Amino acid sequence: MALDIMAAFTNEPPELDFIWPGFLAGTVGALVAPGATGKSFFALEAAMSIACSVAGGDLVGLAPAHTGRVVYLAGEDPQPALVRRVHAIGQHLNQSAREAIAENLMLEPIMGKRLNVMDEAHLRRVIDYSAGARLIVLDTLSRIHSLDENSNGDMAHLVSVLEHIAATTGAAVLYLHHVNKGSARDGQTDQQQAARGASALIDNARWCGYVAKMTEQEAERLSDRGFDRAPIGNERRGLFVRFGVSKQNYDATPLDRWYQRHTGGVLLPVELQEIKRESGNKGGKGYDSAAY
Repeated sequence: MALDIMAAFTNEPPELDFIWPGFLAGTVGALVAPGATGKSFFALEAAMSIACSVAGGDLVGLAPAHTGRVVYLAGEDPQPALVRRVHAIGQHLNQSAREAIAENLMLEPIMGKRLNVMDEAHLRRVIDYSAGARLIVLDTLSRIHSLDENSNGDMAHLVSVLEHIAATTGAAVLYLHHVNKGSARDGQTDQQQAARGASALIDNARWCGYVAKMTEQEAERLSDRGFDRAPIGNERRGLFVRFGVSKQNYDATPLDRWYQRHTGGVLLPVELQEIKRESGNKGGKGYDSAAY
């Protein structure tokens, strides 16, 4: 049906229905990161924040305006690993949040089941299973198709199928994806072009977030210690990851956020402070002082 142009001119448009700020319902988004960075943990915690209809379930601080049913298709990890993740996250949730998430989150292990959304029968099962969902998470993209990842034509076709899922169900579809080797090597995993494969994967998505490991440089200029502002340092930098948005079509791009790994791999927000470097003439040598 064509858009009623006069009505659009005249009437106040409805508010956009965001799953979380910037990620619009009925669209396709991506979350990219190198392997073993924490993107699956972040995505699972994000899924729980959408599934939780009571206070206490938004551990990653996404502040969703509305909650609802979430379907998470986990293609990389076996059931025992998923159970351990859910258990670890549950240690940070109150009982009412646990119950709400258990009611609304469908976490389905599909590793080894050879799901292929390009197959009509498989596609129909995904759509039927996701009826009424607010968010569908596909972890990871490479596990749900057999196309050429480096072909823009193939990847545009794949994203169009994901858009069909989004349009049919009304849910936002979030796929998880890895970055290319060059971006991982050069520490540029927070760039829009960092995603592995054809550019159509990100060009055709409406939202793209990333999870990046803390670099050595960041570990030397950031501190999680309020009392003395000592730098995190190289030995502890593996505990911290940065979440940000590299593409956002329907809202202003938010600031990056830092998260710290806790027992079991759970990611929780953390406030980090810049260490102010000051040069002084103390005994003929420069010195550093913390910024309070």
